[in-house]
Amino acid sequence: MPRCELTGKSPEVKNLVSHSNIKTKSVALPNVQQKRLFSGLLGEMVSLKLAASTIRSIDHVGSLDKFVLNQPQAKLSKRALSLRTRMLKKLRRQSPKAKKAE
Repeated sequence: MPRCELTGKSPEVKNLVSHSNIKTKSVALPNVQQKRLFSGLLGEMVSLKLAASTIRSIDHVGSLDKFVLNQPQAKLSKRALSLRTRMLKKLRRQSPKAKKAE
């Protein structure tokens, strides 16, 4: 089943209700795409399965790095969590250099 790796969007079970009130189960699948996005912090392309709405949200926030770092950890997949830890390690390495420059 398709699932967004950053927001956790997954298929939803819903009822189609007719005029005579007959309920028919159906599944609404999210629009999940395999995308390669550039991470400025890591300096490389990252391949993730993302919902189309998540791609729009990343564009709105400004970058993949900001979006991933601001997402709650409970929503992220294992691959996205490893990506987040790599970003945090990179930030920790850069912060002492910024302090020395001041």
